[in-house]
Order: sequence, then structure tokens, then C-alpha cells
Amino acid sequence: MAFSFDPSMTPAQAAKPAADLTDLELAQILAERLAIKPADWHRLSRDRRVRAREQLAAALVFLLKQNSEEALMRVEQAAGWLNRSLQAPPCPTHGDRKAP
Repeated sequence: MAFSFDPSMTPAQAAKPAADLTDLELAQILAERLAIKPADWHRLSRDRRVRAREQLAAALVFLLKQNSEEALMRVEQAAGWLNRSLQAPPCPTHGDRKAP
């Protein structure tokens, strides 16, 4: 599941001292930092610890936004990565390549 960050969060907010940020702003910064970047996707998409921490950070953001249902889904996904009940699907751009 893709996670969208709050577009109202400006670089100026991220540059403020941590003590001046709200809990939600701090959680959004953490979630953004822990999200797998496109350049790292193939290398990290199957790393269970990376995927779990990404989902847990997203869960915290949703919890702080009063969206318990979405937060719980993210916590369950993180647990699935850690207990190995979840696995990454194959990459759609590498799946069924046809020979030229």
C-alpha cells in the first residue's frame, strides 16, 4: 500500500527544531524518512524489517490523525512482514517480459 504524506507540510516546518513541531509533524517526517525511495525499491522491497518499520511509521501518522482503522491496517501489515505471513509480490515491470 502506498502512503501519501500531508502536502501541507512545508520544508520550513521540517527545518524547525523538533521541540517546535507537533507530534503529527514529527511522525510525518519519520514516515517520510523511513519510506522506501523509488531508487531503492528493488533493493529493499523484500526486506522485512524495512517494510515493517515503514508500515509502523505510517500507522503512527494515521493514529495521530484520528484514523484508527487505517492505523490498525498498517500495524497488521507490519506484523505480517515480521512474522513472514506477508511477502512482496513480483515486480510488475519485471514479471512477464516477452522476447523480442
